[in-house]
Amino acid sequence: MALVPFPSQSPADRDESLIDLTDADELENGGAKMSFLEHLDELRNRLIACAWALGVSCFIAYLFINRIFNFVMQPLQAMLPNGGKLVFTEGPEAFMLYVKIGGLAGLMLAVPFILWQLWLFISPGLYTHEKKFAVPFVLFSTVFFFIGAVFSHYVAFPWTWKFFISFQTDYMQFMPKIGPAFSLYVKMMLGFGLIFQMPTLVFFLSRMGLVSAGLLMRHFKYAVLVIFIIAAVISPGTDVMSQLMMAIPMLGLYGLSIFVAYFFGKPTASAEAD
Repeated sequence: MALVPFPSQSPADRDESLIDLTDADELENGGAKMSFLEHLDELRNRLIACAWALGVSCFIAYLFINRIFNFVMQPLQAMLPNGGKLVFTEGPEAFMLYVKIGGLAGLMLAVPFILWQLWLFISPGLYTHEKKFAVPFVLFSTVFFFIGAVFSHYVAFPWTWKFFISFQTDYMQFMPKIGPAFSLYVKMMLGFGLIFQMPTLVFFLSRMGLVSAGLLMRHFKYAVLVIFIIAAVISPGTDVMSQLMMAIPMLGLYGLSIFVAYFFGKPTASAEAD
């Protein structure tokens, strides 16, 4: 059998070929590698951008602070029996409440931009086919965060608040301070905003082939135990009511996540063969 001579190639051409192959691998694997200092610099830039976004959002929120304050605090007072009112016993307490409510509203406005900056920070370490999840990540995370916040404001927190009010008797009057009341409101809102990210998390894990609908269904009984443990840990209070208000929506979200994994999950090898 005759041997075909391999085309001669100069050292410079071989170096250029190696560089082209390296560039192709980097593009396929999600970009060039970054050093530790470059990662720190990238993190610093993203944090600065988030800080600017939060500052601008808080400034916008403070322009409408009276409307936002009434939107948050008036429903709390309206549920108090016999025309009860929220009280404050220290001079700066009411002023600081305005500041906190403005900060919370600013954070809610800045959530989409912060999530986008988070994605930009982690995207260099992803493969090319994984970067296409950028828009779904920001969109789904934002939508489910706001759904969780709305659920907390209109459903979970009023029920919890009424549960606390129900302990008032003829000789005990419930006179909540504005600081602890708002603190409970914020903890529940942020908590529900986080737990409502479960379908989004399952969506990306299923698209990457890490979880499946069958896996979630097989481990349902373990998930129930874990959900009640998580609800007991992240619940703002030690009472059973607030823990149930955390656990019940998480069970519903787990069921929704099973459907998400079923419809959007990565096809198995047998399904691809069919």
